[in-house]
Amino acid sequence: MPLSRFTTIGTGGLAQYLAEPNEELALQTMLQWAEQEQLAIAVIGLGSNLLPADTGFAGLVLRLDGALAAIEVTETGVIAGGGATLATVVRKVGDAGLAGFEFACAIPGTIGGAVRMNAGAYGRECKDVLVGVTICSANGIRRAHADELALTYRHSNLKPGEIVTQAELALAPGDPAGIKALVREYQDRRSAAQPRKARTFGSVFKNPAGEQTSGQILEACGLKGYTVGGARISEKHANFIENFADATSADVLALMVEARRRAREQFGVELEHEVQTLGDIVIPPA
Repeated sequence: MPLSRFTTIGTGGLAQYLAEPNEELALQTMLQWAEQEQLAIAVIGLGSNLLPADTGFAGLVLRLDGALAAIEVTETGVIAGGGATLATVVRKVGDAGLAGFEFACAIPGTIGGAVRMNAGAYGRECKDVLVGVTICSANGIRRAHADELALTYRHSNLKPGEIVTQAELALAPGDPAGIKALVREYQDRRSAAQPRKARTFGSVFKNPAGEQTSGQILEACGLKGYTVGGARISEKHANFIENFADATSADVLALMVEARRRAREQFGVELEHEVQTLGDIVIPPA
């Protein structure tokens, strides 16, 4: 199965194995099998923030479904499966009058992916609302408190092969109309600043220390609209790469390398990529 069908950027070669477990025991069995076969494991969620190799992935690709994507709204928050989409969770808690997760409306992805990278937007991060998670691996299923995950800017201590199957979020009572208005405001701000209809994996680079964002630095480098093959740096936001004409992952990688080179040479800034790679693909050091 080509990974290009499962990624928002629309690039990537074949996955050796692809499975969609719908409950924890099935997932654990798959992980144990993969360990026995010495296969690499990747969970791709909605396929955002992901750049797979053109040569594909020699391992087991997982997409969580069924009970692993279920959403239960409680009086004080929500319990969501790792495969639950952020957009759906935002809508359901908003309808229930629970506030504090509105920022996630701007993040394309799943709960599990958001926990793994401590996703955030508009001054808020996953760690601000996360209570605890259930983690499944070949060694078993365990619970962990949010404090145990060492959540920092776009980082957690979750290891490869450790998969978030459920997360509990603590939210605050709020007015449903006010919550929906804030979600609309965030969505409008995103539409105004970022490409919406283009195939892209979201922000390419983390924001460096200092006042300038990665997008501002790359725009100042004159990279808006810069093209390699079927990929280009967005005219709307320089920290986004678009697949506008059957791009390959190699095209995208070439743009990332050029962006890092210019940022280093013109601003003395070493940009660190936010996008995750999959398969035999290496982003050269700056």
